[in-house]
Amino acid sequence: MQTQNRLLDDLARVASGAMGVASSMRGEVEARIRSQLDRLLDDMDLVTREEFDAVKAMAAAAREEQERLSARVAELEARLEALAGAPKSGSAPKSSGAKTASKAAPRRKKTATESKSAPGGEAESK
Repeated sequence: MQTQNRLLDDLARVASGAMGVASSMRGEVEARIRSQLDRLLDDMDLVTREEFDAVKAMAAAAREEQERLSARVAELEARLEALAGAPKSGSAPKSSGAKTASKAAPRRKKTATESKSAPGGEAESK
């Protein structure tokens, strides 16, 4: 729309051009900010969303596997306990002349006096 005043027409053209320049400058500034931000994030060695989601899925699968294996171990332990508690059929063969662990004499810890004893096994007296 043209007016009869050339000054207003010129001002409108200048303002229209300035808006175009401002618009293109805005795009350029955004592009520079994005590139600087990308460079900064690359320097920080951050993971991408895709990598994070992949590791999260792997962790969830590992957790499920661990829970499944824990349940299986508990089941096997219960079976083993049931088998150990059941009466044994038949008698175990006796070994000839060998001491069993239940009949062996328990070992006794040496006292402080015995550990300082002479090679013959008797404590030295002064």
